[in-house]
Amino acid sequence: MQTLKHYLIAALLLILFSCNVSPKAIEYGSDGCHFCKMTIVDKVHAAEIVTKKGKVYKFDATECMVNFMDDFDTNEIELYLSNNYTEPEALIDATQATFLISENIPSPMGAFLSAFKNKADAEKMQADKGGELHTWNELLAHLNN
Repeated sequence: MQTLKHYLIAALLLILFSCNVSPKAIEYGSDGCHFCKMTIVDKVHAAEIVTKKGKVYKFDATECMVNFMDDFDTNEIELYLSNNYTEPEALIDATQATFLISENIPSPMGAFLSAFKNKADAEKMQADKGGELHTWNELLAHLNN
């Protein structure tokens, strides 16, 4: 009976730790985009979705992540992440980011879309490169038109 209890505790712990809902590092140059299948190489435009069950989907650009959402149950998504343009490889909460669409900053899929952790950085880049600023919800509406 004691051994059965130990197995049940071990199984419960395994289940709890296997459902880790957190980002995974993008392996630039080897990971592929879940939407367009291109190899992810751009360290300032990549994106990631983490589901409530902990499954991670990686994308070479935020626009691929948004396009992927069209065919996915978004109620299952826990985290939407985009690279912070001013800090290569750093993933930020896309729902809190400020996005700049500027034809002077190319992105992998041609949407000219970059994410910024704080609005001040986005405004500074906009002053230098031009373009339009968007919140997450504005971006979704803009890209789905």
